[in-house]
Amino acid sequence: MAQFIKIYEDKPNEAAIARVVKVLQDGGLVIYPTDTVYGLGCDITNTKALERIAKIKGVKLDKANFSFICHDLSNLSDYVKQIDTSTFKLLKRALPGPYTFILPGNTNLPKEFKKKTTVGIRIPDNSIALEIVRKLGNPIVSTSIRDEDDVIEYTTDPELIFEKWQNLVDVVVDGGYGNNMASTIIDLSGDEPIVVREGKGSLDIL
Repeated sequence: MAQFIKIYEDKPNEAAIARVVKVLQDGGLVIYPTDTVYGLGCDITNTKALERIAKIKGVKLDKANFSFICHDLSNLSDYVKQIDTSTFKLLKRALPGPYTFILPGNTNLPKEFKKKTTVGIRIPDNSIALEIVRKLGNPIVSTSIRDEDDVIEYTTDPELIFEKWQNLVDVVVDGGYGNNMASTIIDLSGDEPIVVREGKGSLDIL
């Protein structure tokens, strides 16, 4: 059964963050708060954990559209091709925030994602998520736990999330009530920005 760890966003407890990071380092799956819906994530460097998430989501790992949760823009060059100044300025304007940006991936992508030409980057405006990634030292591969077919609004209440996911994951972080609106997805891999999905993030940044 998963651990249920309470962390306050206004002052994330270091010991609690360290417990979550240890689980990620050991190949565990973690449900954690973001600035949109709660996310399901694992360490980007752990193949077994990536395979577990793909299985839960019912997708093949090499075809999965997972996001990379980064602490700041300094992680970008690890996985993303060189981007031009206007793209970088757009990212600086929008992040941290409720956006997923699709960017051209480079040759450093983990082997599980080598077939992909693009990567979705997220830097959520949530101190719990950012502290977990910062302490881990590399991005988390993440997907939202929102179920499009599920009419039960369980995805915003950490206790209900725990009830549903406790046997599938290793930690559920209780960071307070989540949001039920997903991130805005903007594709920056071509010549012009393309809005793939309008979510919580305003399009005024474009």
